Amino acid sequence: MTFDQVRRDWTRLGEADPLWAVHVAPDKRGGRWEVDQFLELGRQDVAVAREWLARLGLPVTWRRVLDFGCGAGRLSQALAEHADEVVGVDVSPPMLSTAENLDRSGGKCRFVHNDTPDLHRFPDGDFDLVYTELVLQHLPRTAIEGYLAEFMRVLRPGGVAVLQCTTSPLWTFRGVLWRFAPYRLVAWGQRVVLRYPAPMRMTALAPDRLRAVVAEHGGEVVDSVSEDIPVSHWRSTRYVVRKR
Repeated sequence: MTFDQVRRDWTRLGEADPLWAVHVAPDKRGGRWEVDQFLELGRQDVAVAREWLARLGLPVTWRRVLDFGCGAGRLSQALAEHADEVVGVDVSPPMLSTAENLDRSGGKCRFVHNDTPDLHRFPDGDFDLVYTELVLQHLPRTAIEGYLAEFMRVLRPGGVAVLQCTTSPLWTFRGVLWRFAPYRLVAWGQRVVLRYPAPMRMTALAPDRLRAVVAEHGGEVVDSVSEDIPVSHWRSTRYVVRKR
């Protein structure tokens, strides 16, 4: 799977069923997400993150936030309630169009098409917070590590990133397929058996590797929490990272 394939797949997903593609739920296929319910999930996720940051003694309001892989803007709008400005970036133009159409932030959110495996359009130290959830897991390993380096670059000194990565497949039937089946077979199953508009790649990144990449580029992991996510058949880890 290349970055260009990811871009094509998420453009198709954004065209076909953007809210479901952002937050997969079996009963929400075919445009069945109710917008207020969808946006409320974003507020709940951001509330949990802010409580976590507060326990660590880190800021819970910000001047400028980067929502990486913003999709339909679920988290961007929630973050905008606690920030002066939120910049949502995504590889998929249809996702960005949906985010703009659903935006209720009163002008605090700005949505930007970023179709390169870097963040070169943003200068060093441009953001107080980088937030990304359910995004890095869909990218090739090289792209994940490249973006981790970029997150550290665009954060100001002392700035914080809240990150989520998948850690390993669970020992379920689908988890075993993710462990041992060739990706082409998994993608075929998603398209033909599950009838996804396009496949959704899943990539594991070990916590030790994430810590090493972050440290190499001037950051440190302040805290992390791992949990099994049965609906996805993956173990997931969330991190709070601070730029030194």
